Amino acid sequence: MGSKQRRAREKEGLREEILDAARTLFVKEGYESVSIRKIADKIEYAPGTIYLYFRDKAEILDRICEETFARLIRKMDAIKNDTAAPLDKLRRGLRTYIHFGLENPNHYVLTFIQAKVHHESKSVFETTGLQAFGCLRHAVQGAIDAGELVSNDADELAQTLWAGIHGLTSVLITCTGFPFVEQNRLIDRMVHTLVEGVRAKGNKS
Repeated sequence: MGSKQRRAREKEGLREEILDAARTLFVKEGYESVSIRKIADKIEYAPGTIYLYFRDKAEILDRICEETFARLIRKMDAIKNDTAAPLDKLRRGLRTYIHFGLENPNHYVLTFIQAKVHHESKSVFETTGLQAFGCLRHAVQGAIDAGELVSNDADELAQTLWAGIHGLTSVLITCTGFPFVEQNRLIDRMVHTLVEGVRAKGNKS
């Protein structure tokens, strides 16, 4: 490996280190309470180093949210390209979303709970965020086209389903002291309840 390639890898490594530190601090202390200096102290670099990679704290938050949406899209795209029956794909998509949040709790809390409160720019949510939502909407539209859902309004149904899975994901991450039933059992019940609630009557898929 040449010196130019090595420097590029080192630069990318430090960029990821900054993002990891910021994500941890934002979740632990709250976005408003974290300064560039705090992030720099955590990675043991001078504050000026952060500015070589990011314009300000808001841009760091942008990149974290963008990274989260991109990861989720990769997970959901695998289902979109599956050849399973539409309702099976929809159920799998709902489970995949919930498990993604549980496997990446810091990413999820920061992007889907904290960032919408503190974020000044809507660009990430209007681009990558909507693309992620579009994966769920695509599954809903497929089930509508197959005549399996109660409505032809894909946006309404997708938003309803997202509200349900987002709620469960959020409480499983944040309400750690609550005596929940076994996690997979609860997830299965939520997915079943949501899908049955929007499934066309008489459809047994």
